[in-house]
Amino acid sequence: MSTLPPLPTSVVGSHGKPGWWFTLVRAWEAGDAGPGDLDEMFDDAADTAIRDMERAGIDVITDGEVRRLDGYVDSYYAIIKGIQPLPVRRKVGPWGYDQQTRYEAVGRIETPPGGLGIVKEFEYLAGHTTRAVKATCAGPLTFGSRIHPGKTYKGVVEVAERFAEVINAELRALVAAGAQWIQLDEPARGNVSGDEMARLFNLATEGVKARLGFHICFGNRFGRSRFPRSYEPYFPGVLTARADQFVLEFASREMAELDLWQKYGGGRELGAGVVDVKGFQEETAESVARRIRRVLQVCPADKLTLNPDCGFGWSPRYMCNQKLRGLAAGAALVRNELTGNR
Repeated sequence: MSTLPPLPTSVVGSHGKPGWWFTLVRAWEAGDAGPGDLDEMFDDAADTAIRDMERAGIDVITDGEVRRLDGYVDSYYAIIKGIQPLPVRRKVGPWGYDQQTRYEAVGRIETPPGGLGIVKEFEYLAGHTTRAVKATCAGPLTFGSRIHPGKTYKGVVEVAERFAEVINAELRALVAAGAQWIQLDEPARGNVSGDEMARLFNLATEGVKARLGFHICFGNRFGRSRFPRSYEPYFPGVLTARADQFVLEFASREMAELDLWQKYGGGRELGAGVVDVKGFQEETAESVARRIRRVLQVCPADKLTLNPDCGFGWSPRYMCNQKLRGLAAGAALVRNELTGNR
C-alpha cells in the first residue's frame, strides 16, 4: 500500500454514477443491450469513478461500486441461490424502504462459482490506479436484512450467520488477489445489539489477513436514513469487533456523538464522516475543516482517516465530485495547520 499523508482521505465505497450509466442499464433491462454492452459500460464507469476520485485528490479510493445494480445488495440477490422474491406490498406513491423487494429462503443460501464478483471489481481497480485502494463488501446483517428465513433457517440471525460464511469466503479470495484493506458495511439496525453486530463481523472476517474496516451507518437509500440515528445503543459492545478501523457517520448529524468516541475510542482508528452525503449543499474546504477540527478533539491525528458519512450511490455525480473536492481541500487545510504551513 502506498504511503499515506497525515489525515488521509478515503471514500466509503460508492461513487455518483454518470447519466449514461442509467441509460445503458435501462436499455439492458429492456432487452435493447446485451451483456457485452453492460460489461463495457461497467469498465468505462469504473474508469470514470477512479479518475474522479484521483482528480479530487482522494488518497484511498475504490472503483465506485459501479458494477452493483439497483442498490447495494440487490444485484447480489439476483445471483444468490436458495432465495426467491416475495411480492412487493406497496408499489404506488413516494419511494420508501417498504418498496424494496424482499426474499424468502427456499434452500441453502449459496453463491455461484466465482463468488459475488467483488474479487473481479478489486482486480480491475488495482490494475487501473496507483493510489492506495480499498475493497468493500456488505456485511452479514445487510445481506440478510431482506431475507425471510422460511423453513430452511431458524431465524434472521441464522440467515446472517450463513451470510457471514459466504462473506468470509469472498474476503479470503480478496486477500489472495492482493487486497490489503477491506471494509465491511453494516447499518445500525436498532433491533440488533452492538455485541451481536461485532460477533457477526468477527465471523465474517475470521482468518482474513488484511486491514479491516467496519462501516456503520443508518441507511442512505435515496438519501434517507432507515434506522434511528444514534450510535449510543451499540457502544461499547460493537467495539469487540476485530476491526482495525471504525468508519462512522457524523456530518449529517451535525457531528453529534463525538463524545462516544472520546469515551470509548481508546486508541482505535476512526474513519470519521465529515461530508454529508444526504445533504444537497456544497461542501467547502472551510466547512469540512471545521468538522475535522472537532473530530481532532476526540481522536488523535495519527488514528484518523477522513471520509464521507456514507457512499454517494444516491447522489448526482457532479455533486459527489464537488463534495469529494471539498473533502480533500478541507483535509489539506487542517494538515497545513497541524504542520505549521499556513
